Amino acid sequence: MDHHQPAPEGTPLYVHLPFCVHLCPYCDFFSVDGKGQDVDGFLDTLLLEAEARAPKAPRTVFFGGGTPTYLSEPQLQRLLLGLDELTGFRASAEEVTVECNPESLTLPKAQLMRSLGVDRLSIGVQSLDPETLAFFERPHGPEQALAAVEATRSAGFERFSIDLIHGSPTEELATTERNLLQLLELRPQHVSAYGLTYEPGTPLHARLEREEFVPQDEDQELANLDSVHRLLEDAGLRGYEVSNYSSIGQECLHNVNYWHNGPYVGIGPSAASHAQGTRSGNPRSIPRWRAAKQADPMAAAFEEHLDPRARLGETWWLGLRLAEGVDPEVARTTAGWVAAEDPAVGEAEALVAEGLLELLAGRYRLTPRARPLADHVGRQFLV
Repeated sequence: MDHHQPAPEGTPLYVHLPFCVHLCPYCDFFSVDGKGQDVDGFLDTLLLEAEARAPKAPRTVFFGGGTPTYLSEPQLQRLLLGLDELTGFRASAEEVTVECNPESLTLPKAQLMRSLGVDRLSIGVQSLDPETLAFFERPHGPEQALAAVEATRSAGFERFSIDLIHGSPTEELATTERNLLQLLELRPQHVSAYGLTYEPGTPLHARLEREEFVPQDEDQELANLDSVHRLLEDAGLRGYEVSNYSSIGQECLHNVNYWHNGPYVGIGPSAASHAQGTRSGNPRSIPRWRAAKQADPMAAAFEEHLDPRARLGETWWLGLRLAEGVDPEVARTTAGWVAAEDPAVGEAEALVAEGLLELLAGRYRLTPRARPLADHVGRQFLV
């Protein structure tokens, strides 16, 4: 992407707000303890970067983190008004999502966001089990999680999503099921249900290495996955992606664009962008990001140009996460692959022979038994 050319009008926009009340030990996204941070100075730089790089009239906007609702009401107002002034997102976006955590989502904040163009909240509940919340070092209890959903409803949000993590060593399958059924009584239109992973470099991974707890074994993990999948589907939430479930028409449009390997622009520290065949990313540190953007708002910490073969592999890798699977012709168009022979189809056919993919109505998709292996299957396509 030519640095001096903003992305085309309509390109989806991601905004990274790294502040948290407490850093969760399993998280490997870039986040910082908000205490003592210069949040107002951060917003100065964020709006400076937005002015230079944010696409006009984005189709979707997603505020992620960190915890965007860590910001105070005046700070949220400044961010949302400032960004709308620069991009016009309130008139253009089909979906504007803010990630929030129960300890910082108040009714006034929810009402403010709703009045400033946010139409979807993604609430980080993670669990309703007190022991699991303690293991995850979440700064909220189950009551606060339920109150956050209540505030979301009261503020007039028709669309909200609940995030869950299953597979904690603190949780028996019966607890996971009981929690999920209790959350389903709140009738969310969207649930993201992630299996707990121990990412290298996180405090939880270090505790695992020190053998401070016994992780669930593979059979337990698969039982969780199966049960969560079944309960969500029974409640009318279709698994449209490996970890994401929604009622019809309530899929997260911003994330579906990622899985289709579509273009997007990310602003804020650590945010990645993918536009016009180039991937780039911002520094993963607030001071480095601020210094870089003040010197040149278009500057990137890294940049890579992907050739069509690499883009083709990525399109399959991402697309196979979706229940709809991959249409080889659409994948070739997305990747700009014009050669007569399509290497991805050969790979897909080999995986069909192994029982990991199936071909249905011209699309390749994961077989039910391959769902827990989605990452392994997708990686076969990467160059």
